[in-house]
Order: sequence, then C-alpha cells, then structure tokens
Amino acid sequence: MKKYIIIGSIIIILLVGGFFTWHYLRVKNAKIEIVLKDDLDIEFLSDAKVSDFIESINGKIIDDKKIDTTKVGTQEVVFKFINEDNIELESSYKINVVDVTPPLVWLNSTYNVNVGSEDTLVDDILCGDDFDSNPTCEIVGDYNMDEAGSYDLVFKATDSSGNVTEKEFTLNVRVPSGSSGSSSSGTRNRTEFADVIAEYKTENTEIGIDVSKWQGDIDFDALNSAGVEFVIIRVGTADGIDGEYLLDSKFKQNIEGANKAGIPVGIYFYSYANSKDRAIADAKWILKQIEGYQVDLPIAFDWENWSFYNEFNLSFFGLTDMANSFLSVVEDAGYEGMLYSSKTYLENIWLNTDYPVWLAHYTSKTNYAGAFSYWQLCNNGRVSGINGDVDINIRYLATE
Repeated sequence: MKKYIIIGSIIIILLVGGFFTWHYLRVKNAKIEIVLKDDLDIEFLSDAKVSDFIESINGKIIDDKKIDTTKVGTQEVVFKFINEDNIELESSYKINVVDVTPPLVWLNSTYNVNVGSEDTLVDDILCGDDFDSNPTCEIVGDYNMDEAGSYDLVFKATDSSGNVTEKEFTLNVRVPSGSSGSSSSGTRNRTEFADVIAEYKTENTEIGIDVSKWQGDIDFDALNSAGVEFVIIRVGTADGIDGEYLLDSKFKQNIEGANKAGIPVGIYFYSYANSKDRAIADAKWILKQIEGYQVDLPIAFDWENWSFYNEFNLSFFGLTDMANSFLSVVEDAGYEGMLYSSKTYLENIWLNTDYPVWLAHYTSKTNYAGAFSYWQLCNNGRVSGINGDVDINIRYLATE
C-alpha cells in the first residue's frame, strides 16, 4: 500500500513540475510586440492611462489603470496584458512627469507702502507654485522703504523645475497723509432675501443662508416663515496657526434652533491648518462637536490664510491635498464634504478636487467657469429673524 502511495506522489510531483515548466517556457517564449509613442513626457497632474503611451500592442491590456502623475521625474509604469496567444504577461515602460507651469506671483502693477514700513515684500506678496513647495522668490531692483518715491521693480519667482515668472511692478513708498479717511453718509446697499427668492428660486435650487456668532441671536421660526430652505452654521475655528480649537459661541444655540425648526443644516469650519495632519485633526474635532445633531448638508472646509501663505511652504498641490484630507475624513464619517473659497482663489490657486465647491462670488450673475454646488452671492443680506447682515446662498440640486 505504501509503495502505491509513494509512486502516486511521485507521479503528481512530476505532473505539477511539468506544468510549471511548461507554463514557464510558454511565458518565457511568448510573443511581445509593444510599440511606444515617441513622446513619453507628461505634465504634472495630467490625466493619463497606461494605453495613452502605447502606439500598438499585440494583445489587450487587462487593467488600463490611471497613471500617478503627482510626482515629478522618471516613473516606471507596470501593467499586464493578454497577448494574441491568450497568454497573460507583464510589461513596463518609463515615462517622465514634468512640471511646466511657472510660479504664481499675486501682485498688481503697483504696490503701496508707507515710509518706514517693515514690509519685506518677498514675504508679504504671495508667491507660490503648483508643484514646488518653496519656490525662490526675489525682488530685482533697488528701493528704499525709508525714502518716499516710486521704484520700478521686478518680482522674480523660480521653481525647482526651472520655470520662471517675472512680474514688473511699481513700488510706491508714500508719506502717510494723516487723514483718517473719508466718511460716507450714504446708505449701504442691502440684499433682501425675498428678492433673491424671486430671482433665483427654481425647482432645481434652494435659497438659504450661512450664520455664525456674528449674527447674534437668531429666530429660526422667523427664518422658516421667510422661506429659508437651509442654513450652513459655523462650528468654530482655531486660535490662529497651531492654536487651540474654539467653538463658535452661538454654534449650539444655532444648530439646536435650526434642528428644532426643521431647517436642513450644513456646517463650516474656518481653518488655520498648515499641514495635512492639522487638517485631519480639524475634521476629527468637528465630528465630535456635531455628534447628536442633525446635519444633512455638507461640512465645508473654509481656508483663507492667504496673507500667511508664504510661511507655510505649501505648493498648490499640497494645499489642495490638505483640503482633500480634511474632506476625506468627513466623508468617511458619513457626511458630505465641500470646499469653500472665492472665485479668484478657485481660479488661480486651488487645483481640481473631487469634492463639491461652495463658491463665494458677490455678484448678481457669476461668471465662474468651474463646477459648484453652492453659491454665496452676497454678504449684505437681510432676512426676518436676523438683526443685521447675513450671507445669502443658493444650493443647486442634482438633476437626473
């Protein structure tokens, strides 16, 4: 009996070994005919798939996956395909991810300071890049902050890929006039909530507001009667960069009032985050604050620290990735995330994000070309239930 078992085992071993030998030789001798395209360069953050660099192939790619273009430099792209003899094979090629976008210098044709100003210009004028977190920024030309006059200068920014931006501007060093400014006896324009309803309300829109402690004590029943269809409530902020978290003094009162009145609620947080870790911590703090409350609308990441931007050593990609990290935590917890920003910064600094956008653009008709789900159209709104100004927003409902 043992003799048969031994012989049977030997036969199985020989068969298995023979199969693997056959398979090895079959793959080793398989026909591979792949012709790559002439240009294997691709721009940083471009959308590309494996097949985009292949001119021809004797078979079919199994997974025509998206290529990671978030890092600059040479990259090996590995993929699998089935050739014309139905053999599954692995192959690869190398591409070169390049950054061709010059840095951004946020500067008009003139820049005004007072005599004796301690402005360093390079630190105070926003200078950033899509890829480089610390581009070289410099002022070309001579000037004297202690001497009144006009100085023709050039702001030069160079990123790590050698892309250069040069922006000519005139520095005006002025003697303060001593005037406290002119006063106006005119009446400030107001935007009535009822007028916004009349102009913008359709079957695919909802009209609402966003509120914080600055709106004081709010009568949510009166808001309901006025036709407010949603409210986005500030949950809080931080005490500056790396500061302690501060709950908005009216948050609990506002969210309880909105929930009781049956008005759908969204949340926003004014962030001072300067890293991905801090943005994630922001999101986790928010989630703790909203436990037990009804939040059906998005949680928005509101980041507006542009005057400190140069200090953060953040590329535009790094900034956007920071926001995405915040929003990812929010969505993993079962809420919808949303990025809040003004039209100017959305167009010039923020890169594409997979999350909805809350657009701030104070105008009667926005010309922002990007996609957005909410539009904050004014900050001088008036509505019954709030004593003073309030931001008015439009929510665009998804249509099939």
